[in-house]
Amino acid sequence: MNEHPLRRLAAACALAAIVFGLAPGSGREARAEQVGEVSTVWKLIGPDHKVVVEAYDDPRVDGVTCYVSRAKTGGVSGAVGLAEDRSDASIACRQVGAIRVREALPRQEEVFSERLSVLFKRLQVVRIVDPKRNVLVYLTYSDKLIEGSPKNSVTAVAVDPSTPIALRR
Repeated sequence: MNEHPLRRLAAACALAAIVFGLAPGSGREARAEQVGEVSTVWKLIGPDHKVVVEAYDDPRVDGVTCYVSRAKTGGVSGAVGLAEDRSDASIACRQVGAIRVREALPRQEEVFSERLSVLFKRLQVVRIVDPKRNVLVYLTYSDKLIEGSPKNSVTAVAVDPSTPIALRR
């Protein structure tokens, strides 16, 4: 059978991305648990464009889960992992159990990172400690190799005063 040249090229690019460890999902990203999705644009070929909601447990703070919603590109490029997702994202972090800070925290730290394109774009979640108010602030934004996006979202989780947040020196 004759295969369409673009389909063959897309398959070759996807294979190269997997071999060289550049595909979304490779590297040291956070382990997300997808909790839901809604389709935003129907695509004839490939998956629909959608908004996904993923849950991330803070790796250093027991009892805090962050929910991030973000756009996910479908179509052929989305199906083979070559699409660049939009920079739009929203975050809501909540206390889901007893909060226990495992160790002293840095004042600011990247806690989650996920690829939004094969090479250049990442979704970041940064935890910022506000010791004066005993609050954990979580900021999400996307960055690119050349130029990041000013689009961002922020949320905060108040920690009971009986559990002071120790800062790493």
